[in-house]
Amino acid sequence: MPTNPLTILHTSDWHLGRRLYGRMRYDEFAAFLSWLETTISEQHVDVLIVAGDIFDTMTPSNRAQALYYEFLGRVSRSCCQHIVIVAGNHDSPTFLDAPSHVLKFLNVHVIGTACEDLNDEVLVLDDTDGAPHCIIAAVPYLRDRDVRSSSAGESADSKDANVIKGIRTHYDDVASIAKAKQAQLIKSHQRHIPIIATGHLFAAGGTTTEDDGVRELYVGSLGKISADMFDKGFDYVALGHLHVPQRVGGRETIRYSGSPIAMGFGEARQQKQVLLIQFGAVENEFNDKKPTSNNTANTAARTIASNVPQIPSTVATIEKSVEKAAKKVASQSNGFMDDLFGFDEPSANDNKDEVAKVAVIESASASQDEHNQLLPIDVATTNKMLYRNDSNQMQVTSLPIPKFQRLAQISGDLQSIQQTIDSTAQTLDDTESVWLEVIYTGDELVSELREHIQAMVDGLPCEVLKIKNTRTYNKVLNQQQTSETLQDLDEEEVFERCLLLNEVADEQKNALREAYQQIIYNLRHEDTQAE
Repeated sequence: MPTNPLTILHTSDWHLGRRLYGRMRYDEFAAFLSWLETTISEQHVDVLIVAGDIFDTMTPSNRAQALYYEFLGRVSRSCCQHIVIVAGNHDSPTFLDAPSHVLKFLNVHVIGTACEDLNDEVLVLDDTDGAPHCIIAAVPYLRDRDVRSSSAGESADSKDANVIKGIRTHYDDVASIAKAKQAQLIKSHQRHIPIIATGHLFAAGGTTTEDDGVRELYVGSLGKISADMFDKGFDYVALGHLHVPQRVGGRETIRYSGSPIAMGFGEARQQKQVLLIQFGAVENEFNDKKPTSNNTANTAARTIASNVPQIPSTVATIEKSVEKAAKKVASQSNGFMDDLFGFDEPSANDNKDEVAKVAVIESASASQDEHNQLLPIDVATTNKMLYRNDSNQMQVTSLPIPKFQRLAQISGDLQSIQQTIDSTAQTLDDTESVWLEVIYTGDELVSELREHIQAMVDGLPCEVLKIKNTRTYNKVLNQQQTSETLQDLDEEEVFERCLLLNEVADEQKNALREAYQQIIYNLRHEDTQAE
C-alpha cells in the first residue's frame, strides 16, 4: 500500500461559457471554481481530474478562458500536486492541447486529442517525495475518426459495431500499457500503485434529463458502452459526459461525477457533487464533515476578487452568493442521495421513487405538485461515503456542491402557476432571485400567454427564462407557432418544422433526418481551432 495516502478529486462537464436561454452564467461558474479551489485545500487533494467538457463550445470566450487559466494557476500553487484534464465532445482538442507543454511546468497534464502513441495517454504521477503516487490512463473523448474507419454503404449496425470495437480496443491497449508500468513499479517499490482511467462517453442505460444539452456522441446514437468494456485492472474510472451523477452497470468504481451546476431546468432537482477517491490509510473524519464554512466561503469570494481582475463586475455578486449559500448551508439538515441513478433497468415505480429521492424541495413548496419543485440555493447536505473497500484501502465519497442560482420549474394552469409563483416569492429574501421555466398544461386556449406570465412576476424577484405551451401546441399547432421564436427551438425542432411545413412524405423523412443528423454531427465535431 502507498506510504502516503492518495486523494483524488473527480469532476467533469463544467461547460464554462454556457448560457441558459440567453442568460450569461459567469457568476455561477466563478463561484463554483472558487468553491472547488477551497474544497481541494480542505480535503488535501493530491490529484484533480477533469473528465471533459471544460468549455461549452470549441471557441470559448475570453471570459471563459480567463476563469479556466486563473483557476489552474491558483490550484497549481495549492496542496494539489497534479491536475489531469481530458477533452470532451464540446471541447476543441487542439485548443486544449495548444498550451499543454507550458502547463506541464505547473503539473497540469492535458490530453485533448487521442494520442498516436498510446504511451502518451498513460501518466505516472509522483508525490512530493518523488515516489510514484498513481497511474492515470488519461483517455479523452474518442471522436469518430479515432475509433473507426468509415466505408461507403456501411450499415447502421456495422457502424455501431465498429465504434464499440474501436473504443474497446483503445481502452484495452491503454490498460495493457498501464498494467505493464504498474507491474514494474510494484516490483521496484513493493506496494500497490493504483490505476485510474478517464473517459468521456455515453454508457448504455445512462440517465439524462430533457434539457441538459447532452449530445449524442456519434451519428445515430452509436457508441454507447457497457461496464465490462473497462479492464478490471482499473482501480477507478472517472467518467464525464452525462450530467446526472451515477454509477455504470452498478459498478461502484466506475462513475460519472455529473455537471457541477444545473445546465438546464431538467437538472434543477439534482444535488450536484464532486467525487473524492482515496487510497491508503484513509481517516473517516471527513465523512461527517460539514460543507464549506462561512469563513471559507468568504475566503473563496475574496480569492475571486483578488485573482480575477479581468471580470471585476462579477465579484460583488459572487461574494454575496457564496457567503449567503454558506451561511444557509450550515443551518439546514436535508439528506443527500449519493447514487442518484444506477444503470439497472428500473420499473416505472422504481424510477418514480428514485426521482423523489433526488428532489430537494423547500418545506414552503412541499405541498406543490411534482412539477412545481423549487430547488433552494442553500441546499444543506453533508459529505457521504458511497463505497469503501477495506481490502485495498479505497473509498469513494460524494461532496455536495452549493447552488449559486435558484431555479424553479413550474407547471399547471394559470391559477396554479400564479399560486406557485406567489409562494415562491415569499421564500426569497431581499437579495435572492429565482429563474423560472413555466410550462402551461391547462386545457384552455390562452392568447398572449407570455404577457399573462410576465404580469404574474412583475415586481417580484423572479425572472421567466422559458415558457412552454405543450397543450396548446398539440391542439393548435399554427397558433403556437405564432408565439414561438428561434430561441424556443433547437436545431432538430427547426428541422422537424421544415419537414412539416413542406409536407414531406413519411417515407422520405427518415432518410432526410439521417442526412441532417450527419451534417449536424460534422458541424459540432469539426475542430475549428485546428489548422
